[in-house]
Amino acid sequence: MRGAARFADDAPAPGQAIGYFIRSPHAFANIRSITLDAALAAPGVVGILTAADMQAAGVTDIAMVLPVKDRFGKMGRIPVRPPLANGRVLHVGQPIALVVADTIATAQDAAELVEIDYEELQAVTDPRDALKSGAPQLWPEAPGNIAVDWAGPEPEGAERLAGVGRIFAGAHKVAKVEIVNQRICGAPIEPRGATASYDEAARRYTLRSSTQGVGAIRDGLMKIMGLNATQVRVVADDVGGAFGIKTPVYAEYPALLVAARKCGRPVHWMASRAESFMSDNQARDAFSEAELALDPEGRFLALRVRHLVGMGAFLATVGPQVAVANFTRCLPGMYAIPHIALEVRCVFANTVPTGPYRGAGRPEANYLLERLVEEAARVTGIDRVELRRRNLIPSSAMPYKTAVGNTYDSGDFEPILDRALELSDHANFSKRSAEAKRRGKLRGMGISCFLEHSGAMPLEGVGFVFRDDDILEFRLNVHSTGQSHASVFGRLIAGRLGIRPEEVVHRHGDSDFAVPGYASVGSRSAMVAGHAIAKGIETVIAKGKTVAARMLDADESSIDFRNGAFEVANTNRRVSLFELARKAREMAARGEIAEGLDTIAKAETPQTFPNGCHIAEVEIDPESGKVAVLAYTAVDDCGTVLDHTVVEAQVQGGVVQGLGQALFEQTVYDRETGQLLTASFMDYAMPRADDAPDIVGDHHPVAARTNPLGTKGVGEAGTTASLAAIMNAIADAIPGPAGATMDMPATPEKVWRACREAGLTR
Repeated sequence: MRGAARFADDAPAPGQAIGYFIRSPHAFANIRSITLDAALAAPGVVGILTAADMQAAGVTDIAMVLPVKDRFGKMGRIPVRPPLANGRVLHVGQPIALVVADTIATAQDAAELVEIDYEELQAVTDPRDALKSGAPQLWPEAPGNIAVDWAGPEPEGAERLAGVGRIFAGAHKVAKVEIVNQRICGAPIEPRGATASYDEAARRYTLRSSTQGVGAIRDGLMKIMGLNATQVRVVADDVGGAFGIKTPVYAEYPALLVAARKCGRPVHWMASRAESFMSDNQARDAFSEAELALDPEGRFLALRVRHLVGMGAFLATVGPQVAVANFTRCLPGMYAIPHIALEVRCVFANTVPTGPYRGAGRPEANYLLERLVEEAARVTGIDRVELRRRNLIPSSAMPYKTAVGNTYDSGDFEPILDRALELSDHANFSKRSAEAKRRGKLRGMGISCFLEHSGAMPLEGVGFVFRDDDILEFRLNVHSTGQSHASVFGRLIAGRLGIRPEEVVHRHGDSDFAVPGYASVGSRSAMVAGHAIAKGIETVIAKGKTVAARMLDADESSIDFRNGAFEVANTNRRVSLFELARKAREMAARGEIAEGLDTIAKAETPQTFPNGCHIAEVEIDPESGKVAVLAYTAVDDCGTVLDHTVVEAQVQGGVVQGLGQALFEQTVYDRETGQLLTASFMDYAMPRADDAPDIVGDHHPVAARTNPLGTKGVGEAGTTASLAAIMNAIADAIPGPAGATMDMPATPEKVWRACREAGLTR
């Protein structure tokens, strides 16, 4: 730890002003009027922006939503989302005005002088309530508050539903569950922040932001503000956590840019923690019903799912995609389920929009499936391990086409289950359970087999720049927010080129690098950036051989590249990579060759399907309801492992975030007023160090066949698997329906009540 990191609040621009957003105190209201006179006259106030200023700047809609077709083949409803509220507000925390002043205290004082007259309306915050007859309607173009009503898998959604229904009618046994994936907040250690500036001479905006990918922010701002790539630059330094919530263009960014141009000064804004709770995309908010049909031998015949997801008041960029595509692609997991039918409804309500957060649809799907498999074991009387084993897709079936249209390129599932059982000492669990019972405790073990999809936005690039100081600089568009890109990719490049790791330097966070691609999302970076790097290295070597042939006066076919140098086969004539790069640059400048060794490479990488088996062991005090996760075992297949330490850390981080959702975290809105009741860490519980168990991990790598490195994603595996592992363990510890039907978070009160219902308390 050197203390050299530089985050969003660490680099004040010369002469910068401070921005402070006035946010709605109401969940649903019309804005009758806004009076700014007193605030504008306050000392130190530089300016105040409202929707009228944004309209004058031509910025009226920040909705950039990847659309999803509904069950009738029509696009889902995408309402206009103004950067600053225009005539009405639809959730607590929606930005209404931006006060720009010399200091944050001055801006906050001025905000108190802004007079806003509201006509408060009845709000609806629960997606289930939003569907009821007579519920408040948020958008006239979305009757019934439905953004998307989807049935699938496509294209024969309706026919598939009917066919699956016939299978259920003739099934030997049917397992059913109803589950809730509660709304949660991302809560990265560094809140969002940005500094906007405008160069009048160059007619160019610059936004310095805490983001997962500068290219994604730049491209979004270009569309929202009607700019081209020469008119906007996005830069980023270190980012203190992201987890998906720092990918999109939020309302604050174009507002800050317009303010910087209007005020003639850089404008800096840093969210408070309370602002983050009210403005950052939230996650999950899903309600699911699922049924599994089985034959007399316990074989899975069909799966039927009804999935309801709260979108919030507006649609986040990939909100519907998370609810429909990401969720669906995780099914049928590791299991051979030949027939699947799903219905998904995306619903508007007066809450913060939901978007990607570590897992983004994957944890929801796996949690539903593994809770359902546990219920199937109960209704059939088949041992839960044997039931899983009986239905695993065999490795001989790879590549395997699923009932939802995915093709698993690789996988070897049964050895993963066996290894997890071995490492968790499953065979001796009954002894540990008996010992706990003698102490008045309840012990439970939960199994979670999972399979997810990794990768999104298949195109990604890399830039190689050979510097004069004999350093190879590699530039990435995917931004490291804790994934160790510098070390992992740096060693990969050094190893493939035969140079020292210290001769390779990582750069990211500047849209002017013009590296094609997207952000660090969807567990994609190792796959897509790694593929681009491999392709770029091949290009560098190929170009180098052409130049080396001229320099060494030899046929290109006789040039070999090894150990960081080009050489003529069977001779001592050679030239190092960096010397050749300098010569190539000189030759290109003289027009002798078309270009030097500097290279921008890109590649398209299909999705991969990481998988694994996680097992949690919990102990419950029935008198207090306290749950302790005593042991956790994680066996993962993330394909070729580029760095074992980084992979293990990614799994551990994901597991702890999943543990947070399983036991502690929940975003709560008042169902009558729409007020956010969990807007601080006093009310929103997070896991602490002593809540996390030691995690015993292992890998069963099966190389992906869809990229040259054989890598699969791993960043979201721990979150995807851990929900079901922990909740299944609690259900195992508390017998009967009280444990089996408990929803997350499994708070001490819920657990105590379940123990009391099961007759386990004194």
